[in-house]
Amino acid sequence: MRDAAVGLTVLGALLGLGCLSAHQHESNQTQSERKAAQRKRNQPHIVFILIDDQGFNDIGYHNPTIKTPTLDKLAAEGVKLENYYVQPICTPSRSQLLTGRYQIHTGLQHSIIRPSQPSCLPSHMDTLPERLREAGYSTHMVGKWHLGFYRKACLPTRKGFDSFFGSLTGSVDYYSYGSCDGPGVCGYDLHDDEEVAWGQEGKYSTTLFTQRARKILESHDPNGRPLFLLLSLQAVHTPLQPPKSYIYPYRDMANVARRKFAAMVSTVDEAVRNVTYALRKYGYYRNSVMIYSTDNGAQPFTGGSNWPLRGRKGTYWEGGVRGVAFVHSPLLKRRKRVSKDLLHITDWFPTLVGLAGGNISQSRGLDGFDVWPTISEGRESPRREILHNIDPLHKSSKAKAWDASAGDASVSPSKDTAFKKPKKKKQKKKKKVLKLQPMQKSSFKLKTTKKPQTFPFRVAKPKSKPVPKAKLAPLPKSKPTSKTKSKAGKAQPEVRSSGPPPSSGAARLRSQPQIQSRLKAKTRRNIFQKQKSKPPKSKKQLKRHQKSKSRRNLSQYQNITQPTTVPAKPEPVAQSLWDTTVQAAIRVGDWKLLTGDPGHGDWVPPQMLPTLPGRWWNLERSSLLPSKSAAHKNIWLFNISGDPYERHDLADQRPDVVQQLLARLAYYNQTAVPVYFPPDDPRADPSRHDGAWVPWADEEQDEEGKYRGVYKKSKNSKKKKKKKKCRLCKLRSFFLKLNTGMMSNRI
Repeated sequence: MRDAAVGLTVLGALLGLGCLSAHQHESNQTQSERKAAQRKRNQPHIVFILIDDQGFNDIGYHNPTIKTPTLDKLAAEGVKLENYYVQPICTPSRSQLLTGRYQIHTGLQHSIIRPSQPSCLPSHMDTLPERLREAGYSTHMVGKWHLGFYRKACLPTRKGFDSFFGSLTGSVDYYSYGSCDGPGVCGYDLHDDEEVAWGQEGKYSTTLFTQRARKILESHDPNGRPLFLLLSLQAVHTPLQPPKSYIYPYRDMANVARRKFAAMVSTVDEAVRNVTYALRKYGYYRNSVMIYSTDNGAQPFTGGSNWPLRGRKGTYWEGGVRGVAFVHSPLLKRRKRVSKDLLHITDWFPTLVGLAGGNISQSRGLDGFDVWPTISEGRESPRREILHNIDPLHKSSKAKAWDASAGDASVSPSKDTAFKKPKKKKQKKKKKVLKLQPMQKSSFKLKTTKKPQTFPFRVAKPKSKPVPKAKLAPLPKSKPTSKTKSKAGKAQPEVRSSGPPPSSGAARLRSQPQIQSRLKAKTRRNIFQKQKSKPPKSKKQLKRHQKSKSRRNLSQYQNITQPTTVPAKPEPVAQSLWDTTVQAAIRVGDWKLLTGDPGHGDWVPPQMLPTLPGRWWNLERSSLLPSKSAAHKNIWLFNISGDPYERHDLADQRPDVVQQLLARLAYYNQTAVPVYFPPDDPRADPSRHDGAWVPWADEEQDEEGKYRGVYKKSKNSKKKKKKKKCRLCKLRSFFLKLNTGMMSNRI
């Protein structure tokens, strides 16, 4: 009996231990499930609403004449992003949103992806929806893609989205869904996943896309998988096609294009209202984050407005790159406020992946920052600078070099300068007795029997007397200035980035007004005495004589105040750092630098009509006269915090800052990949595919390896395009380009 009792006791103990281990295993499994469920509950539903071509002045809380009650309310209850930047055109902004990388790292530095181009997002690069899908999200996209589709691997459903409904090209008719890529190359562009969505003609695209978004919210379980919805509306891009009922509230607007544009903004406001209502109705709202953003600035010639910012869509002025944006969410810790922290569209990739609990470490080479603490809690933004772009294919052919000794007021002694062509052109003129030195900034002035001739985009007001060299530029033999204050006496912030150290010894001529006036008189007397004496044997002798005489006078007055040897002329440091004819733009702290051709830089008030230049054209134009126009300049510097409208160029006053920012451009350029901009493929023609835009290249074909970068036209084609230069020709060309841009507007 005792043995049996002992056996039962041992058996019971063993069974108890087994039950205990099983219970512990079940508890551990339950705990892991609870953690997973808790993580899912912490993953918010993300709705990103991307608008096309909405300008800074095209929303109600910036401009009360635009009726956007829903957007105004959502922004007021959330966080307005008032120092938020995008790219100036469609494809680059969308690529940076989905990849979190600058376009210099994706090969999309130049222009957009046209419908017939065999190009798309790099195949080796991960995307935002892919990372969110790995974190357990259900990902959907509705609306405009515009990131390439030449093969199926480029489609949204192959880039991380579970579903797609929308258009693949850049500009689509709002009712017929027709899209053209040149005369006669047109096709139907509306797709459901990877198939053509025929039979939707006559339905307004904004309404159709909103209905599909609401259908996704209705069919998805908010308590199950978290949802990521990218609603990329086609509005308010051209063509201007609002429903008539939306035009009536703006009937008092005399500008027809502005009236239609404002009506299309109202359709966007209603679409956002319907999506917000669906979020509340189907149980998403309490655990959701809604982000509203434009993809680039507006085009004033088609009804948009960036006022009071400078520039427009397609330019690197603030009007082209500063975007309208806000975040609305019950999860925000600090709501009902305005954020002026520096943010960029590349920041959404790491921010949303981090918010979703995803793994950012797998995405190497990100240029964005996790800015959720900045948006939600008001902490300082980790971002200190923004590379807007470096486009090596866009060079300013008529730009002069920037010399560190005198800012933008001097010309490099290189042979290839902007002034060489006018000189050669006017050498054929007889009776020309005077040429200005290359270091001057004004135009050439001719002493002939006719009236003084002027050159387009170059000349100042004609004067009876030639302007001496010393009046227009600082001493050519002085060192770059290192002033820390502007002319107004206000201290300017320093740049924190690395770069060449600022040099000392500013131009002495500025601090010596008496010497300057005496110098001007002395130089003029020398010139006119030379004119009254016997004429020179050649123009080169006259030029050499004036140059040497001016230098003797300058050195004489320099020795009065500082009896030292004249320093040698400094090297053009800026040119050694960076080719300033290349189109580039960078923001570092409060400073913004532009090189090359940043685009047309006018300020266009909302009351201006989008017509050919008329009497209104000069009301709010650049303060730069034709002699100082953008055709002559290739570098600009602005303090955006103190001058957000870019009206005061400080490149001449702060060459030290210019050099540091040029060094940053050079640094970024070392990390850039080659530009990929292939030629159009005739196989893309919709007439070969039943009248629709669809992928045309086989998956086995390596189109990227075929073209290996940039498509360059032959030299013969360039020679054919050269025309005889004349003032009338340039005027005709200007109006032709203006009219073409206004009529097409399909960028």
